[in-house]
Amino acid sequence: MVSTKANVFVFGADDFNLNLIQALETGYEYSLHPLFDYAYIREQGLQIEVERLYQQALDKLDNFTDSVDAIVGYWDFPISTLLPLLRAPYNLPSPSLEATLKCEHKYWSRVEQNKVVPEYIPDFCAVDPFRDDYRDQISLDYPFWIKPIKGASSFLAFKVKNDSELEHAIERIRKAVHRYGSPFNDVLQHAHLPDEVASVDGNHCIAESIISSGRQCTLEGYVLNGEVTVHGIIDSVRAGKHRSSFARFQYPSTFPRRVQKQMLSVTERFLHHIEYDNGPFNIEFYWNQSQDSIRLLEVNTRISKSHSPLFQKVDGEANHRIMVETALGRDPHFPHRRGKYPVAAKFMWRVYEDARVTHVPPPEELEAVRRRFQDVDIELYVEPGKLLSTLEDQDSYSFELAALFIGADNQKALRQKYEDVKAALDIRLEPLDDKPSSR
Repeated sequence: MVSTKANVFVFGADDFNLNLIQALETGYEYSLHPLFDYAYIREQGLQIEVERLYQQALDKLDNFTDSVDAIVGYWDFPISTLLPLLRAPYNLPSPSLEATLKCEHKYWSRVEQNKVVPEYIPDFCAVDPFRDDYRDQISLDYPFWIKPIKGASSFLAFKVKNDSELEHAIERIRKAVHRYGSPFNDVLQHAHLPDEVASVDGNHCIAESIISSGRQCTLEGYVLNGEVTVHGIIDSVRAGKHRSSFARFQYPSTFPRRVQKQMLSVTERFLHHIEYDNGPFNIEFYWNQSQDSIRLLEVNTRISKSHSPLFQKVDGEANHRIMVETALGRDPHFPHRRGKYPVAAKFMWRVYEDARVTHVPPPEELEAVRRRFQDVDIELYVEPGKLLSTLEDQDSYSFELAALFIGADNQKALRQKYEDVKAALDIRLEPLDDKPSSR
């Protein structure tokens, strides 16, 4: 029997996000089908076999006996990058692979940005970290950032101030850049690359002049039939060495309206230029208040799952509504300020020195904390005995112990609830005597 519900395949599914999709109140009914769970994708090891994963996904879709109405995903690479390829055989609404890569390939993205919004981006150049003359390729003066063409969560991103720090960064990059770079190259083989980009593959880096001054925010939105809509702006508060680690994401933004409008204009110009259509996006900016200058940091071709509970707490719906409805070719009609709280934040509980985890709340204690703070979503990333330096996908300067999604009536109450939840969780660490992995 053919279903009357829309068949929505979730590429890289997990229970937390599936529950958010199932809780949507769009007026439509969905039949959700996991297209591999995220744990399976992670279990493939340090170097994802993207081509095999792609073919397996195509086979599963081809063997489905009902209609394939939408294919969605909310994770970064390889999920976000493979979506256009999976949708193409079914003629589903989707950004093209080339438009997606013009955002996800950091160097190609800067090349395209330079054509249409050059005043809003840093100086940049491509770097092959495996060449002996890597320094000669860099046309920038110190200090600058160097990072892989493709990564996640500031993976292998380094701020360098001199030759010694650059040498250290290159040494770290050479050891691990293949983790994302080589699988990313598999995706690039499916795309038509211009000559100026074709030689800069996933195992290259990009060096950029410093733009990370002032305040940071993210515009999250979607493009549908050529029309750009921003449904929310989230402030990104950084901490730690070089202010390179996220401390919290807070919604709604407190940026001045005129600054928000200028960022929206830049967003529209870039997305129209690359012909990005029929998909969600989030785009990060810096605003230097003293200079009243705006700089574009990066563009992502997905919703931010880190923002999902924030939208739910403030607006009444998770941003998964944007993801699913645009994938079905429909206007999401996202609600505005219909949630329980005026303000919400994702707090990233971080430390900046390596240590061994000696205590985390066992299941019964964790459940008691969740009952005490019923509107707080808790994600723990550590377990007893774990060495923090063995955690995967950390930024270059910190270790993330947990993420806490909190709503409150005001800023003061928000911060107090965060401290109360941290105290209740009682995560304990034992410092290392030699501290080999200080950040």
